[in-house]
Amino acid sequence: MKKILIILPIFIFCLLSFLNISFAFGPSSTTIYNGIDISQWQRNIDFTKIKEDGIEIVYIKASQGNDYIDPYFERNYKNAKDNNLKIGVYHFLTAKTIEEAREEADFFASVISSKEIDCRIAMDFEIFGRLSNDEINEISKEFLKRVEEKTKKEMVIYSDSSNAKNIFDQELADKYPIWVAEYDVSEPFNNGKWDSWVGFQYADDGRINGINTYVDKDYFTDDILLSSTSKLPENSHPNNKDTISTITVKRGYTISKLAIEYKTTIEEIVELNNIRNKNLIYIGETLKIPYSTQKEKGETNHIIYTIKRGDTLSKIAREYDTTVNELIRLNRNEIRNRDLIYAGETIRIETK
Repeated sequence: MKKILIILPIFIFCLLSFLNISFAFGPSSTTIYNGIDISQWQRNIDFTKIKEDGIEIVYIKASQGNDYIDPYFERNYKNAKDNNLKIGVYHFLTAKTIEEAREEADFFASVISSKEIDCRIAMDFEIFGRLSNDEINEISKEFLKRVEEKTKKEMVIYSDSSNAKNIFDQELADKYPIWVAEYDVSEPFNNGKWDSWVGFQYADDGRINGINTYVDKDYFTDDILLSSTSKLPENSHPNNKDTISTITVKRGYTISKLAIEYKTTIEEIVELNNIRNKNLIYIGETLKIPYSTQKEKGETNHIIYTIKRGDTLSKIAREYDTTVNELIRLNRNEIRNRDLIYAGETIRIETK
C-alpha cells in the first residue's frame, strides 16, 4: 500500500506535466515585454505614469471599418512617442467581402501614414456575422497582404484562442505570428496551428497607474518588433477626403451636436480648437472638426454618442431604434458590463 501511495503522486505529476506540454504553448523567445493595448475607452492617459508602472509596449487602436478613426489615436500616438514607449497600432476589421477588405486596408494605411512605430501592425478580426470560415480566411489574407504592400511592414494576427483554433487556417498560421487573447490562465492553450505566440493578452480588466479605467494587459516577445522602424510610407486618404473639416458655427450649434454629426468626441473638438469652455462657442467662429468620411445616401453609418448622466443602454437603444445587444456588439471593446456605463464615455451607434 505504501508503494502505491508513493507511486500515485509521481504518476499524477508526470500526467499533468504531459498535459501541460500538450495543451499549452509558450512565447516565441525568452525576452518578454510588459504591454497594454488601448483605444478611446481609456480616455485621457498619463503616459509618464504607465511607463513608470513598468509598461514597455503600447498597442494603439487606429481605426475601424473603412471610415472610423479612433478619436484618441493621434493623441495616444504622440504621448506614447514623447515617453519613448515602443508603439504598435491595430485596426478592427469589419469587412464582409474581399473588396471591403481592400478598402479597409487602404483606409488603415492612410490613418497610420508617416507614423514611426516599433511593432508589427496588427489585424483584429473577431466579429464575423454569417461569414463562413473560408470567407473569413480569404478576407483576412487580402487585408493582411494589402496592408503589408501599403506600409512595407510586417503584420501580426490578434485573435482569441477559440478563433485561432476553430476559424483561422494553417496557411495564415504559417505566414503570420499570433497575438493571442486568453484570460485567467498562466499560458494560452495550444490551438493546434501556431507553435508559439509573440503576444499574449492575459487580462481585459487590468489596472495600472495613469489609466482610470480597465485596460487590456499583455506580454510581448521581441518577435513582435519590426525588423525596421523606419517611418511608414505616405498613403493618401481614400477618395482624397481629409480627416479635418473646418466649419462655421451657426445658431443652435453645440459641441456635443457637432461631435455626433462628425463622428468624433467633445474632448477631441475641444483639444483641437483650444476651447476653454466646452459649453460656450460663438456664432460666426470657425472650428476644426476631426471626422472620418461622411456617409452617402442610404449607406449604413455610425455616430459617436457621449453617455449622459441617467443614461442606460436600454434607454439609448430605444432612442436610436436599436437593441441593447446591437450596442454591445458594436462596442465590444468598450462595454464590459451591460449594466454599467459611465457619463462622459462614448459609444458607437449604427444609423441609417
